[in-house]
Amino acid sequence: MKRNATAVWEGDLSHGAGALTTQSGVLDKQPYGFRTRFEDAPGTNPEELIAAAHAGCFSMALSNVLGEAGLRAERIETRAEVVLEKTDDGFAITAVHLVLEANVPHATQEAFEAAAMKAKTGCPVSKLLNAEITLKATLLD
Repeated sequence: MKRNATAVWEGDLSHGAGALTTQSGVLDKQPYGFRTRFEDAPGTNPEELIAAAHAGCFSMALSNVLGEAGLRAERIETRAEVVLEKTDDGFAITAVHLVLEANVPHATQEAFEAAAMKAKTGCPVSKLLNAEITLKATLLD
């Protein structure tokens, strides 16, 4: 399976502008730029898209791991916070913090935590990232 996206950038870093388009069309010439990435201007940026990809991938991986254990989640909600920092080599994504809340009937705390950790390491996006990945997992009643 292969998926693709296209980025077009015009101009210099601080005054230029770009547009992102995904194969599915969910993003179609979605604008991004310096201000959406490094300031609080409206729009998207690469780190936000990585966060969305990681949260989605992890949630699906957890659903799979729970299913393998004979459990079914009623709801899985994952927030991924991507940390972009200036390093000696320029900017780098140094960490991703996953915050999970899930309703999983009949799951023990131990089984839930084990499934969450297995999903964290098994998720393809986790495997892709060269960053520290932390997880706070809360099993809701």
